[in-house]
Amino acid sequence: MSREQKFWGWGEPGAGPALPDQAAGMLREWLGVSGAVVSTPVALADVRLRPPAVSPALRAALAAAVGAEHARDDREIRVLRAAGKSYLDLVALRAGAAEDAPDLVVAPADHLEVQAVLAACTEAGAAVIPFGGGTSVVGGVAPERRRFDVAVCLDLRRIDAVLAVDEGARVARVQAGRRLPELDHALARHGLRLAHVPQSYEWATVGGCAATRSAGQASTGFGRFDELVAAVRCATPAGELATLGAPASAAGPDLCELVLGSEGTLGVITELALRVRPVAAEQRYEAWLLPSFGDGCDALRKLAQAEIAPDVVRLSDEDETRMTFGFAGDGGLRRRAGGLALRHRPRCLLVAGWEGEAADIARRRPPAARLLRSAGALPLGRGPGEAWRATRFAAPHLRDALLDRGVLVETLETATRWSGVATLHASVRAALAAALAATPPVLGCHVSHLYPDGASLYFTVFARQDAEDPAGQWRAAKRAAGDAIAAAGATITHHHAIGRDHARWLEAEHGRFGVELLRAVKRHCDPAGIMNPGKLLPD
Repeated sequence: MSREQKFWGWGEPGAGPALPDQAAGMLREWLGVSGAVVSTPVALADVRLRPPAVSPALRAALAAAVGAEHARDDREIRVLRAAGKSYLDLVALRAGAAEDAPDLVVAPADHLEVQAVLAACTEAGAAVIPFGGGTSVVGGVAPERRRFDVAVCLDLRRIDAVLAVDEGARVARVQAGRRLPELDHALARHGLRLAHVPQSYEWATVGGCAATRSAGQASTGFGRFDELVAAVRCATPAGELATLGAPASAAGPDLCELVLGSEGTLGVITELALRVRPVAAEQRYEAWLLPSFGDGCDALRKLAQAEIAPDVVRLSDEDETRMTFGFAGDGGLRRRAGGLALRHRPRCLLVAGWEGEAADIARRRPPAARLLRSAGALPLGRGPGEAWRATRFAAPHLRDALLDRGVLVETLETATRWSGVATLHASVRAALAAALAATPPVLGCHVSHLYPDGASLYFTVFARQDAEDPAGQWRAAKRAAGDAIAAAGATITHHHAIGRDHARWLEAEHGRFGVELLRAVKRHCDPAGIMNPGKLLPD
């Protein structure tokens, strides 16, 4: 079997950093929890599963399509494909609740086998849930059976080849199950890279990034994932949708856009043509302190509109800055920043990264640095920036340890125009604080993606977990935050996608007619409604 994550957490067993020594004291001070381990996940043998409900006829058809060895219903594979990595997913799995796990997991080898799986499931009336890296944090891969008695997970792990690399055009044709690190490793032989680095980078697949319109930490400089997609090939129950991949076209609406962000509700993305770029000759990451979050946002707006923003930008508000330095302790980011950060409280931490040719960075960085200094920013140097880059994939690993200690820890994100950033920041914080008043939270927020007309806001929530109803506690907070986002006219998701958890707000964003257009497309591609039911479209 290929590499697998823990069913109840992030990453492989034993991988990732541990909580720093000072974490227990911080958790007591901030949240009123002891910092001791108060719960552990159940063993695999104790996870609750319903018996597989696949008929002999469907099992035979799927085994014929993909090979009997690639159609599995053992306990391990069913639990591993039962959910993604949201707080709600992990709370359920840690408690052993996987009653809606797929009945069967099939792993086709290519597009034609995917098409055969969809045909068999359509005939049998079985739901199909596409599964790539399993990193969804909005319930995007957790089976929602609805009217379906049988749920089949279509696992893309075998569809992972790099099919062709056109070095002259800087376009790579890749199968959808390829994980991002493995793609970058293959492209490096050609002196190229995809340069798409979400926090889920270690596990995310290119197909999953396309299906969810992923952003990636360097989207300010290199574009969102949808901007990197030149063409797609998608297997739907009604037939194949494949786009040409010309550099540009005026041939009607862009059908590629129907697939990007579709979250497996229309069909299964099997291949992509991706725009790639040369391997960076130099990477320069550094940190600054801004006088306030408002001052920092204003400086970022000017950087974006002057087209001199760094490739990677992350501006933390005052509370997130405090958390960042607190978790860093006496080492890492805090040690490298020296005493400057501590002498200028409250301040906001900005991490800025440039990647490319040395001469290009030398040209782009000075005007950005001058603008930051004019905004009152204090330079902390490259040490703290490099420390952030070295640990930027640590948070999901640390979340597992925090769950062990009875801490609610989850994130949510949005985006709005510059004129609305301050109001949105305040309203979402207020909504979360009110919803979690019984267990007063610690709330942090950062800006991490810049546009000339606006920016994203990414919130992190810590609170003492309600031991009686941890899922209900977060659902109430999430609903309050989502309502605040919708009321502010902001997007319900900038890069996490819709999945199960955001579907209720889709109509507020696209309007009733827009949602009906999406339903019409789904009915045409998926007449039986088998594709990832309960995701994207509201009930």
